[in-house]
Amino acid sequence: MKKTLFTILPIICSVFSLNQPLHAQTNEYPNKPIRIIVPVAAGGNVDIIARTLGVEIGKILNQSVIVENRPSAGSIVGAQAVAKAAPDGYTLLANSSTFFSSPLISVNAGYDPVKDFAPISLTGKVPMFILVNPNVKAKTIQEFIQLAKNNPDMASGSSGNGSTGHIATEVFAQKTGTKYTNIFYKGNTQSMIDVMSGEVPMMFDQISTALPNMRAGKVRALAITSAERSPLAPEIPTIAESGFPGYEDVTLTILLAPAGTPKEITNKLNLAVQKAWSQPELKTKFAERGIELVASPSTEQFGNLIKSEVSRLSKVIKDAGIKAE
Repeated sequence: MKKTLFTILPIICSVFSLNQPLHAQTNEYPNKPIRIIVPVAAGGNVDIIARTLGVEIGKILNQSVIVENRPSAGSIVGAQAVAKAAPDGYTLLANSSTFFSSPLISVNAGYDPVKDFAPISLTGKVPMFILVNPNVKAKTIQEFIQLAKNNPDMASGSSGNGSTGHIATEVFAQKTGTKYTNIFYKGNTQSMIDVMSGEVPMMFDQISTALPNMRAGKVRALAITSAERSPLAPEIPTIAESGFPGYEDVTLTILLAPAGTPKEITNKLNLAVQKAWSQPELKTKFAERGIELVASPSTEQFGNLIKSEVSRLSKVIKDAGIKAE
């Protein structure tokens, strides 16, 4: 009997020791630096939002937050790294709407946006302008649609297959009954250069990068993709008010953890995002860049949004016949 007791006692203790650290870690989280992986280059909207959020979350949770950029095509490498990371809340992913579309297009994405991640929160919304070269005759969305119908397969520039600009073009095409030939560039800057020169007549671009060229008269905005007009360019109508009620197609910025991260941790991070974004001065600062800071009211609500976006984009991609390259 004694021999049996001494045999099973270490097993009982080892099981207890396996469970105890996780419980303690959840209660004490965070007790070491948090790392946010940004799968795009530094300086863009996703990066700026992540870095600001990192600073604010660090203050709220009394812990340092490190932002690490891992740029790659389709933002895949960074997303894969977080999907494979330990589900302990110390490795997070800050991404954009590309997170939803990449696995639907790339055969090498290596992750499922619903199954491989634990939702934390939406962090922002970034509307886009539909931009044309100043020499394009159309002055309104309705005139442009008619022009596109009279010129089937009009060229539209974007930063690549499955990029936010590409998907925005396809959404617009399907909603308006038009068709475009997508011209892919290595970056959005080159696409903008060709629209300004007239090599390509149109593109979709986010407010922060479009406004300087609009104000310089190098491109003309026909409409904005958000549900409401932007205070930065109140003279530009929405696509919704231009004959397409309910139209809204904005780039989302998001924060996620690896699947299996304890709910107590993701809830704590969600509340930290809500508290960070409740500061009026931060909202004003980002609004000046054309970014609306948004925090999900709960991880469950954000999880439902992820499923909804994947479903919506799956249909857009299928109907557009977008294939992996």
